Amino acid sequence: MKKVAIIGGGFSGTMAAVNLARLSSGPLCIQLINDKYPLGRGVAYGTRREEHLLNVAARNMSAVPDHANHFLDWLRTRVDYSDLPDPQLRETYVPRRIYGDYLRSILATYMQPIDSHHPAEIQVIEQEAIDIEFNFEGTAEISLKDGSTIEADRVLLATGNQPPCPLAEDAFTHHGYCAEPWTNWMEKIPGPAENIIVMGTGLSMIDVFLTLSEQDWQGHLIAISHNGMIPQAHFRGIEYPDFLPEEPENLGLEHLVQLLEKHCRQLQRIGENPGIVVDRLRPHTQKIWQKFELAEKQEFLKRYAARWNVIRHRIAQPIHQRVTEAITEGRLSVVRGRITGLEADGDRVCVNVLNRAGDSQQVSGGLVINCTGPKSGFSDTSVPLFQNLLQRGLIRPDELDMGIDVGADFATIDAEGNPSEFLFAIGPLMKGTLWETTAVPELRGQAMRVAQLLLDDADLVSPGHDYRISVEEEHVIEYYI
Repeated sequence: MKKVAIIGGGFSGTMAAVNLARLSSGPLCIQLINDKYPLGRGVAYGTRREEHLLNVAARNMSAVPDHANHFLDWLRTRVDYSDLPDPQLRETYVPRRIYGDYLRSILATYMQPIDSHHPAEIQVIEQEAIDIEFNFEGTAEISLKDGSTIEADRVLLATGNQPPCPLAEDAFTHHGYCAEPWTNWMEKIPGPAENIIVMGTGLSMIDVFLTLSEQDWQGHLIAISHNGMIPQAHFRGIEYPDFLPEEPENLGLEHLVQLLEKHCRQLQRIGENPGIVVDRLRPHTQKIWQKFELAEKQEFLKRYAARWNVIRHRIAQPIHQRVTEAITEGRLSVVRGRITGLEADGDRVCVNVLNRAGDSQQVSGGLVINCTGPKSGFSDTSVPLFQNLLQRGLIRPDELDMGIDVGADFATIDAEGNPSEFLFAIGPLMKGTLWETTAVPELRGQAMRVAQLLLDDADLVSPGHDYRISVEEEHVIEYYI
């Protein structure tokens, strides 16, 4: 029996396993190796907090690209959503823990005993994979942290984002410091006389703000980031002419920026949200990124990436309103500056900040939470699996050092520039290659396509069916997501 090992049990790994199982026409053993976060939920959907919502409306959250209403139909099976009018249900921002239930339910369907309809089996291995070796027989041996090994014919890396970047060479430790926002920091909430400091002003900061609000914490929250920008709100789009040329990927960065700025100004003149230009661009973003020269990618990251991310990764309007009200009322302060280090001051933690003028300041609080986002440099990764693969040249960083170098067929590229026949990668590991590769609309397509590719390779495709989803089909999205 053919064996495919998938390392990572979050969205990407779970849906790759599900697609392998549902599309396979013959016996196949799928080994889903999961570590640290709940199976099928990962970091994003492992939260138990009701206030942590999806940042995309339910209508665009199907995990299955060939069933657009799959998530909506599943929500209808729950008593808390069964009676909602369809227009309201489609626009609902569902708690992320419920979306985790959805993913677990799909996985459970394909973990039933093997039968003629589903000849593939999914085995779950709750362990950390720390190394992979390939032998001359064409199979892989995966070493696990407990000292055991498993064998597979093909291996798919679907580990998601890198851990947050440490703020010093030596890890800072203090009872009032949380190195990542997914630990149980709520046990450390100080009294209202003490500040709480969040390093970062993105979506994880929003989660912290919402949880503190639900806890009725009356203190002062301070959010610090280099750009000082908070996520923007979703909005209802308008009819707007398609302004992109037939092949926008050939524009190049300079002309693309000029075109986008022109239409941003035009939208502002008529009182509409300039984020519309980002939505218009999204079906083409991956192709545009891949056509950029290295220098153009570097310039984009330096000058435009922060603004792009703020516009692209929006939050529900009611949440945005709560955040802006908190800023107006002084309950939330946003500090713009570069974080240069942390210091202990008794029961407090001091955050050292360098502002744009070059002046240093210290901000102290009874609790500091690192929400700076995933580590961006891949070559000095802290993940043992990737350290070992890099050391032996089985993988290499992409040209921007944002993730793994991956070919068009998801095959990893080794240190000598050769595509692997056995090792594949999807998801945020491909950020340097694709740029847009972290949201469900992209990930569900990747999970489907890599499953099809692996089944083609194993000659286990269901006869008479073509499940391939083109990039263009997968990235067609409603204008106002």
